[in-house]
Amino acid sequence: MNIILASASPRRKEILENASVKFEVMASSIEELTLDGESPCQMVMRLAFEKGMDIASRQKNDLIISADTIVVIDNTVLGKPENEIEARKMITSLSGRTHQVITGISLINLDNNKKIIDYVISNVKFKNLSEEDINDYIRTKESLDKAGAYGIQGYGALLVDEIQGDYFNIVGLPISRLSDLLKKHFNINLFMEGDVSE
Repeated sequence: MNIILASASPRRKEILENASVKFEVMASSIEELTLDGESPCQMVMRLAFEKGMDIASRQKNDLIISADTIVVIDNTVLGKPENEIEARKMITSLSGRTHQVITGISLINLDNNKKIIDYVISNVKFKNLSEEDINDYIRTKESLDKAGAYGIQGYGALLVDEIQGDYFNIVGLPISRLSDLLKKHFNINLFMEGDVSE
């Protein structure tokens, strides 16, 4: 059973590589729609599952790992900003406050009819940012392809005062929870020197 990461995210790829997992990348091409009445947690789990099923439908014998990450403040989901103006608004709204980063994760193997879905929440508190801080960060161009307009693994770390929870969840893949799910449901132990082949 091969492992496939259903994501084009270089950050998720790097986290999985650092855990010595042998895997392929096949990016999902689903349209990431929001549904009325959905909670943020329901949304990320559904999107992670839809991404996984998009690949699993073509790779029935393989184990598909997929994820979706969002930033939430005041129960409002902050996606990827469309431009620098929107990015500035997002960073300003997060300044001096605590927000949640939620990642939905999905593990699917259709050959064994296993479909596992879970989510992880981390809290992130931003420093009180000056207008100069915000402008400096926007100028890095880092915010434009990140949910919530920042990346904690890059310059975005300079905006953060405190985190509670899994750092890797904030980056985009909660590897500790993923490890638990792989061991419990697929008998895959990431401590075993990355040997996950059967």
